[in-house]
Amino acid sequence: MIGEVSLYGLYLPPLLLLTLAALLISRVLNLALARTGFYRLVWHPALFDFSLFVIVLGTLAYFTRNWS
Repeated sequence: MIGEVSLYGLYLPPLLLLTLAALLISRVLNLALARTGFYRLVWHPALFDFSLFVIVLGTLAYFTRNWS
């Protein structure tokens, strides 16, 4: 991962940007899964949503680890 990201002179940690991207992606996945009726099979939807967010964040961090 890179050290910092400059956004109009404001330096942000890359994990913050990855977290925002993961929130967006996991929200889209949540809506798609809810539309298909997948949540009828899930025991604890909030725990599943959190786990999905962590998986998406970890995947984004893994694939962006060598950006420089």
